[in-house]
Amino acid sequence: MAEMGKGVTAGKIASNMQKKLTRAQEKVLQKLGKADETKDEQFEQCVQNFNKQLFEGSKLQKDLRTYLAAVKAMHEASKKLTECLQEVYEPDWPGRDDTNKIAENSDLLWTDFHQKLVDQALLTMDTYLGQFPDIKSRIAKRGRKLVDYDSARHHYESLQTAKKKDETKIAKAEEELVKAQKVFEEMNIDLQEELPSLWNSRVGFYVNTFQSIAGLEENFHKEMSKLNQNMNDVLVNLDKVHATSTYPVKAQPSDSTKANKAPSSPPDGAPITSPETKAVNHEPEPSTLEAPGGGIPKSPSQPEKTPSSSVQSMDQVPADNPSNSAFVVDWPDQTTETEISQSTEAAPAGAEAAGKEAVAGAEAAKTETDSGSASVRLQSSLPAVVVETFPATVNGTVESGASSERADMPPGFLFKVQAMHDYAATDADELQLKAGDVVLVIPFDNPEEQDEGWLMGVKESDWLQHKELDQSRGVFPENFTERVQ
Repeated sequence: MAEMGKGVTAGKIASNMQKKLTRAQEKVLQKLGKADETKDEQFEQCVQNFNKQLFEGSKLQKDLRTYLAAVKAMHEASKKLTECLQEVYEPDWPGRDDTNKIAENSDLLWTDFHQKLVDQALLTMDTYLGQFPDIKSRIAKRGRKLVDYDSARHHYESLQTAKKKDETKIAKAEEELVKAQKVFEEMNIDLQEELPSLWNSRVGFYVNTFQSIAGLEENFHKEMSKLNQNMNDVLVNLDKVHATSTYPVKAQPSDSTKANKAPSSPPDGAPITSPETKAVNHEPEPSTLEAPGGGIPKSPSQPEKTPSSSVQSMDQVPADNPSNSAFVVDWPDQTTETEISQSTEAAPAGAEAAGKEAVAGAEAAKTETDSGSASVRLQSSLPAVVVETFPATVNGTVESGASSERADMPPGFLFKVQAMHDYAATDADELQLKAGDVVLVIPFDNPEEQDEGWLMGVKESDWLQHKELDQSRGVFPENFTERVQ
């Protein structure tokens, strides 16, 4: 018989075709119920378990590959992120070498984690699933051999029950039946031993696989946590060094107070007023002779005195001045018409003598027919400290001129300032100033809340328009303004 190909002959091909035809006929007869089928429920249960195990293992393999792809993507994302940090981290910043080292260690850690997952999880998974195709092929072959066995059995039975028996055919059919049964049983016995064992092996495989993944993740995150902590320490140190070496960080204000507010710096070239030159708690420096709570109005013809000409600090008093123990009174140059001018000789005696002279001056002023001219002369003759200490009176009553003037001012009004430069407010409780704005300075509700170099006030335009402080007042840097009154 001629060969049809390498190792394949026409007889073998014909034999295979005959087997396929016989199996097809047998299956048809079994489905039609005209031929019985050999059943093995225990084996069928093993086959169901096998299919379930194969499905679960294939799904686990797919999900594990997805997980590894995610780890690789996360590695790339982390690498790009650290590279970005290295790009923006300037060379003169402290800790640059540390950030580079941390980035290198992070890259190595990600690479090692991914490789170990491949070696200890994915390759093990592939080995585990590698045995399923062969067993699945043997199960299918066992099914075909079972059909051959049933076919041989049916053929043998049909020859035995035939009316005309042919012993030769019966003997040959019996031989084929024994042969088919032997092949089937050999495969059946092997699979019945392997399938339960394979089914039970799934527990140990799942345990080992997920223990490996969990252990690798634990070690990875532990080492990565150390790197992250090191990176955090480097950045915290950078923040501290940058804050102290560049500019002080202004703390966030609380609900009721402005915490640690530092005065802003005026524009370049602008005059800076040192807070040390201002009066303590920003008490008003009187530019005219007026009494607290009203006082005597200044005459239009009288020149205005500057604060430095009214009261001098102790550091400015000459050592030989007899009034060093109290204060220095700067007397006006103009001569008054009353005897109150004689108080110039008693001023160094102290505030008590000055007060008495103020009373005497007030009594002498009663002789004047014009109360306005009397108040002017009284104002010009009294020392500033006396006027500030004793309320001015005319005919035994407090002069109301200055009181009416202050009645238009906000409660506790101290003095006026004018903005010399623009100031952009940075917090809700600050005033937005433009050069030329006039601000009415008022005291803080709680003096302890006042920070050095900052004043509380309300714009004069806002006060004249609304006459209220709740929404209009705010703090502003003193060195952006100049006192005008």
